[in-house]
Amino acid sequence: MSTIPPPVEQPGHHEPGITDQENSIEGKEVAGLSQGQIVRKRFFRHKGALAAMVLLSFIILLAFTSVGTQFGSWKTGGWWPYTWNLSVAIENGGRPSLSLFPFTIGSHPFGQDEVGRDIFAVVMRGTQQSLQIMVIVGLVATFIGTVVGAISGYYRGFTDSVLMRFTDVIITIPVIVIGAVLGRKFGVAGVVPLALILGSVLWTGLARLVRGEFLSLREREFVDAARVAGARDRRIIFRHILPNAIGVIIVNSTLLMASAILIETALSYLGYGVRAPDTSLGKIISDNQTAFATRPWLFWWPGLFIIAIALCVNFIGDGLRDAFDPRQRRMPTERNLARAHRAAGSDQPLDTPTDGGDLDSAAAFVSSRGAGMQAGGSGARTFYADKPRDEDRPAPKRDDE
Repeated sequence: MSTIPPPVEQPGHHEPGITDQENSIEGKEVAGLSQGQIVRKRFFRHKGALAAMVLLSFIILLAFTSVGTQFGSWKTGGWWPYTWNLSVAIENGGRPSLSLFPFTIGSHPFGQDEVGRDIFAVVMRGTQQSLQIMVIVGLVATFIGTVVGAISGYYRGFTDSVLMRFTDVIITIPVIVIGAVLGRKFGVAGVVPLALILGSVLWTGLARLVRGEFLSLREREFVDAARVAGARDRRIIFRHILPNAIGVIIVNSTLLMASAILIETALSYLGYGVRAPDTSLGKIISDNQTAFATRPWLFWWPGLFIIAIALCVNFIGDGLRDAFDPRQRRMPTERNLARAHRAAGSDQPLDTPTDGGDLDSAAAFVSSRGAGMQAGGSGARTFYADKPRDEDRPAPKRDDE
């Protein structure tokens, strides 16, 4: 009795460069997990993002607990004995009392300025203001960009043309110019008006990304099913399409926050940002620029906090991008591959392909920037290509054909 040969596996059934063992390992890692749990698991594997999140949390706690906070007339105290607007007698010529060898903090670890203010207290207050601006700008720009991009991408046509031309007009005007003009008028009112102004002009990039996602998602089958079921446009936008674009929105929101703190620093340095009697990290540098040659420590600490906050937010955004991108794969170790191989009960060596093909996994490494990225970031993406099989090649033509 003749046996029916097994069906020939057509090319393309396996993801290029991914073996059965690797698929088995990844399947076991995400089996039974929801989408949120999968994203959280991938994010916690990003060591750089975790370290940045810990460092940023430490900076936030240090800034808001050391010298207290003040919102209008409401003020809370902190554990640091000095405040940012208190002048005391200058000690040790105003030089920092912080020392690493031997480790000592002293009474003024960051030093003092020419009027006797404690620079540690001033830098903590500046960090508070810069963090508040960063968060408010991120929320405002994310809201405006998401709404404009969602409406433009879903309705298309005339609505899309009007909204995108308005977006183009905002893009053509430099952000630093808009911020300087409006910041000079409203900057004296505090950080909240300044943050609202910056957030109202930094949404354009996110709007374009959300529009592209909506143009793609509105053609999917689940949107057609919701439309046939009688769902209104508002429900389709906010309940069906928007949750599937949340990865792009969250990742780019973190990048907006990182750019916001740098723009605020530049505006405050130029004198168009936060005004006295309050302060910010950029204003601290601007107030002490004449003492660069004689007291350089007045620039070290605010500059260090600016760089640390911007880098932390960017690393967190990079981790969120990798977590939300379903095309990102973590290459398993040899030990995991061997364990999966033994669990499959195969007698073939580990290097022998189980599907019988002549594969050369990971034969090519291609790095692309930006193209096809779901998160819209600028990081590199990795693709793995297989060596083509002989049966995949077209048969040579004969002379009599």
